[in-house]
Amino acid sequence: MIATAIAAGAGALAGLAGVSAYAAMAPRSQLFGATFTGLAPGTRRLALTYDDGPNHPHTLRLLEVLERHNVKATFFLIGRYVRRRPEIAQAVARAGHAIGNHTFTHPNLFFTSPGQVRKELEDCQAVLREVVGEPATIFRPPFGARRPGVLRTSRALGLTPVMWTVTCYDWKETTADRVEQHARRQIRGGDVILLHDGGHLEMGADRAHTVEATDRLLRRYKDEGYQFVTVPEMMRTHHGATGTRRDE
Repeated sequence: MIATAIAAGAGALAGLAGVSAYAAMAPRSQLFGATFTGLAPGTRRLALTYDDGPNHPHTLRLLEVLERHNVKATFFLIGRYVRRRPEIAQAVARAGHAIGNHTFTHPNLFFTSPGQVRKELEDCQAVLREVVGEPATIFRPPFGARRPGVLRTSRALGLTPVMWTVTCYDWKETTADRVEQHARRQIRGGDVILLHDGGHLEMGADRAHTVEATDRLLRRYKDEGYQFVTVPEMMRTHHGATGTRRDE
């Protein structure tokens, strides 16, 4: 009887841990609080998003590709990199792309104290205001990691949390072919696509594969009649809602 009770308790704890991990890390999870994840599947709009910049030289090369296709994207910038390379962040803003808060140093916010979470967001807002002239209105948690307090703090600072529906796995060593394949397998329309123009560990991360894959994705999906928009534009289409897609 005791052994059975212990086993049942262990199973319940394991299940709870699994639910907590999903709520904290899964891009589409809404269990810890609402985040924006895109539009209903089938919508002929896509949002390209890039994390961990600004990064020399690949952010600038990416801007050239986006300009060639006349497309605006969304860049979630790390504050300390904005401080180091303000001219790149300014180039992103001048080109008309949307800019989001990706914290100042890119910590895992699930394990960060409430006070430090607020400082990470406020410090990034401050450097964005100084460098590009205005703070962000959208926020992406590093690694996608969040807990209820993280989402409450971001909203208290006027930031809408944004996740994604398409993961391209371009933050590691890979090829443009593989990045494109990952995207094509997941895109259903109305998607927020996760890509990286930088790396959170150091400036200068090689993102040539992301630049090339971006060019290919733009050619393919524009030919198929899709429109590429920024996350704020997509959110306005969604009437300002910050909840889930219908496939959640």
